[in-house]
Amino acid sequence: MVCFGLCFSQKKDVVSLEIRGLKKTKTSFLNKIIEVKQNRVLDSVQLEQDMIRLKRLPGISHAYYQVFITGTGDGYNVFYNIEENFTLIPTINIWTTTNNQFSYKVGVYDFNFLGRGMAFGGFYQNNGRDTYSINFRAPYLFSKKLGLAINHQNWKSEEPLYFGDETANYLYNNKSFEVLGLYQFNTVHKFHVGVNVFNEKYEYVSGNIISEVPRSLDLDKLLLKLVYDYDKLNYSYQYVSGFRSVLTLQSVTSNNKTQDDFFIGWNDLLYFIRFSDKGNWANRLRLGLASNSESPFAPFALDNNLNIRGVGNLIDRGTAVILLNTEYRHTLYEKGWFSLQGNAFVDSGTWREPGGDFGDFVDSENIKIYPGVGLRLIHKKIYNAIFRIDYGVGLGKNSSKGIVFGIGQYF
Repeated sequence: MVCFGLCFSQKKDVVSLEIRGLKKTKTSFLNKIIEVKQNRVLDSVQLEQDMIRLKRLPGISHAYYQVFITGTGDGYNVFYNIEENFTLIPTINIWTTTNNQFSYKVGVYDFNFLGRGMAFGGFYQNNGRDTYSINFRAPYLFSKKLGLAINHQNWKSEEPLYFGDETANYLYNNKSFEVLGLYQFNTVHKFHVGVNVFNEKYEYVSGNIISEVPRSLDLDKLLLKLVYDYDKLNYSYQYVSGFRSVLTLQSVTSNNKTQDDFFIGWNDLLYFIRFSDKGNWANRLRLGLASNSESPFAPFALDNNLNIRGVGNLIDRGTAVILLNTEYRHTLYEKGWFSLQGNAFVDSGTWREPGGDFGDFVDSENIKIYPGVGLRLIHKKIYNAIFRIDYGVGLGKNSSKGIVFGIGQYF
């Protein structure tokens, strides 16, 4: 930015506003969502808010502004300089399941669809069963404040369920259709409100179950969702600073009278601090609470890929949760579009057992602490192009350890 302090002390209009560096993103779209406008008084607060808004777009890796006094001295020429991300991302995964079933997943997502900040795409997965998903998200579809998200999914997987000391595997099928209204008051406050209509099926596959537990379930359900997002994060390529709170509340009702209505809510609190030019301390605290039914289908899962690295795949479930993930990220090497980042982390958490009480939080059997280290390979000009590998080791008797791969930062 140029001409900040002395120039801005005088209130003058924006004579011209030019957005430079665009390749795919439409100029008309950015003009629609930014605050600074031609022929209006220049406001330094609006300039900063525009930079925050632009850098949060998936299609933009970096943005900065320049301000110059016109030759006649009666106004300002403003330039927004944009570095775009590549946002058409294919997905190809191949693996073998525990029963030696050849499996694959293929998909593609465009996170800057039509150059207007929309996300559209889907995937198909086959692991002996057909799974697919189609997703559309347009935060600025109707205006710079109002948008829409539509999601359809048909998911099938073999899931372990826990009945006291016994474990059984069930084939789980979830077919859902979701519509969400997206509203932004400003760059800090956002609300998502919507409905999800879905069908759940469980079919017994193997393992030990007691006689009271059904071998199959077929349930039609209705889910109402409210999300409040308080976002004061600021991005600079792979670095993040600031605070964010995401509160999610859901209410679920079923057509089966033997199934109680269900409530679940959780709050993710994220806090990031920059250290010098290469360091980043990242923290996530999750507090979750759900209806405390004594059911093997409890909503909060203990899993490698969700909350504690090294613990294993879906090893337990609970009806309330306290989780803390903290990690220090440090850039080890950086040149052009490439960055290599190392990290050291501690993942910890505790659960309330289904039908249990809050005393379960301090039960040593439920407390998990997993320190570890990892690496990140980052392409700075492709959206979310972060390949991560982490190795976590549990503290305590009979704790596990393991490697976790993934795309994107863990949180």
